[in-house]
Amino acid sequence: MLRVILLFSFSFLLSCSSDNKNLEKPKLVVAIVVDQMRYDFLENLSHRFSENGFNRLINEGYNCKNNFFNYVPTVTGPGHSSVSTGSTPMTHGIVGNNWYDREKSKSIYCTDDSNYNHVGGDDYSGNKSPNNLLVETFADINKYYNPDAKTISVGIKDRASILMGGKNADAAYWYYGKERAQWITSTYYMQKLPSWVENFNMEDNLEKYLEEWVPLYEISTYDNFEIDNNNFEKLFKGKDDSAFPYDTKSLMKHNDCFDMIKETPYGNEMTTDFAMEAVINEKLGKRGVTDVITISYSSTDYIGHSFGVASVETQDTYIRLDKEIEKLLLFLDNELGENQYTLFLTGDHGVLEIPALLNSNGFDAMSISEKDLKRDVLKQLETVLKTNVKSIISNVDNNQIYLNDEVIGKLGLSKNEVITEIIKVLESFDFISNAYSSDYILNSKDLNGYEKLIQNGFHEKRSGDVALILKPNVIFYDGKGTTHGSGYNYDTHVPLIFFGSGIRNGETERITEIPDIAPTISKILGQKIKNSTGESLDFIFD
Repeated sequence: MLRVILLFSFSFLLSCSSDNKNLEKPKLVVAIVVDQMRYDFLENLSHRFSENGFNRLINEGYNCKNNFFNYVPTVTGPGHSSVSTGSTPMTHGIVGNNWYDREKSKSIYCTDDSNYNHVGGDDYSGNKSPNNLLVETFADINKYYNPDAKTISVGIKDRASILMGGKNADAAYWYYGKERAQWITSTYYMQKLPSWVENFNMEDNLEKYLEEWVPLYEISTYDNFEIDNNNFEKLFKGKDDSAFPYDTKSLMKHNDCFDMIKETPYGNEMTTDFAMEAVINEKLGKRGVTDVITISYSSTDYIGHSFGVASVETQDTYIRLDKEIEKLLLFLDNELGENQYTLFLTGDHGVLEIPALLNSNGFDAMSISEKDLKRDVLKQLETVLKTNVKSIISNVDNNQIYLNDEVIGKLGLSKNEVITEIIKVLESFDFISNAYSSDYILNSKDLNGYEKLIQNGFHEKRSGDVALILKPNVIFYDGKGTTHGSGYNYDTHVPLIFFGSGIRNGETERITEIPDIAPTISKILGQKIKNSTGESLDFIFD
């Protein structure tokens, strides 16, 4: 590997030792994160699932039915980081997919790193690393204890793959489809793709994922099939309606070439197949130590954004994903043996139904533009402060406003005064319930409710100067479709199922939280993850 492995003192390793010596260590830990999977998808679609996919995990594993994110924003980068580290953005530092860097005076992406080059793909897609992650993952801890252990991360999205694997992963792979279909990585991990990856990337192999997308079953058996074609969903370029079928090969000419794969269920199928190749070729679980593979299914997110919660497309995607879970479990059983691996499955966030669809059904919902919010805030602020303030806001991201301290100083204004007036302006909008200064969020004790979610997701150096709360069923989003990011149940309530070696069969209604996952896995491995803010869920152990 092409970076320095962190060294830990003997005393540190002793401090990390677990008090649980009796759990049998699995051959392989399999970490599955389904992008944009709400908990209710498990229940609402259970009758459509086979007995060997999601239902097998539930029936033979341990189902934590009330599992929640305990911070905002609920988006992909922070979600995967919190699953892998057992902490929240306050600790691990990934406060969004993007955030504003005050020192560089620009918005940065969570895994961008110009110190490393792309291996496959291009500069934009491949110059990546996990260096913005401030703490170790459970897989990192496993490698500290067992230097021969391997960590391989797989996900269509680079941030999903990279942030799950951690700083000492042997490889993180993600998908690139702008010019040709290929799985890529960066020089943070290696200088050249392994031969097995190059073989997988052969055009003849990836061509099969360009299959026409039609419903897996008769469309009349799906809920809401009558409104498959509607005015709420996004349209693919080159198609004038939002109804089945989707001719992938034809549409890819208009929609970023082979990137079309990730916006169909076949992106999930490709992810499963690539992950299985990684297990085989890296000999994971067959080398006398516990290895780790992380798998992020991202096509659910692309499809969910475009078509919404109740669409036929989303239903079909999850029914097909159930078959991918079944395929993966059967593969692991055959490759390693039943009960020889420990697996967990969760989501990185939920999602709101399309606001326009909610409106059509009588709910008060709306989507607004961050650009429009900034414009309206500045307009009112200029009236109050009686000066030209058009450059006073540097950025709006993650439901936070970043101020330009230099401009505030040149205008002779007090930053506290500016913040106070911005909060008044924000709370005057009927789609915003509350707004807070960063000082309040960072320094208040014993916060609860939504305020606590903001605090858990807030990092002093990376978060904004003002945080706001949108009212329920309101999103920052441009155009058709929907998104996520809030602290409401539709965004925070996601599945958590443990399965396999060391896991007893059962379920619980008690509240569990995303940061509980990593310390639980570390406990199974006889280890302790140092910077976790969660707790080990000992009641799931056999």
